Amino acid sequence: MSLPEFSHIVKLSEIGAKPKTGTLVADEEERQALCKRFDLPKIASLTAQYRLTGGDRGFAFTGQLESDLQQSCAITGEAFPIQVREKFDILFIARADPDDLEEEIELTEEECDVVEYENAQIDLGEAIAQTLYLALEPFPRGPNADDVARKKGLKSEEEAGPFGALAALKGKLG
Repeated sequence: MSLPEFSHIVKLSEIGAKPKTGTLVADEEERQALCKRFDLPKIASLTAQYRLTGGDRGFAFTGQLESDLQQSCAITGEAFPIQVREKFDILFIARADPDDLEEEIELTEEECDVVEYENAQIDLGEAIAQTLYLALEPFPRGPNADDVARKKGLKSEEEAGPFGALAALKGKLG
């Protein structure tokens, strides 16, 4: 199995009693590979300041990522710049043996930032890459989106929603 584009492996034996702090910076090649994976026009920078500590439940990985990148507008397809500033709080836990699981486990909202590890190592870079992807707007609208949508006769979110339908009915009544 090949490593992810922005892989920064830390062996559990390297994590001592004291918290480990540091900075992860994606180089040009890593950023280009992430662009391809996430279908982004450009990632100009990707940096994460972090703190890694061991505990009873697992390894806490906290900090903030910062990225200057471009997304493609969902309406026009034009690339436009955005800045992502996202705090993260991830708990790495040992992957459970499927044979040891007695029943299906449901995760609560608080447990959504749990990442399993195996082979006594964790990948900080992949956790940062996934955090970046989750911070992106799923249907980004660029600066020209409203003008193009209006010219093509597309309804705005307000007009297309339930209150927009009610407003249209109100206009017919009065």
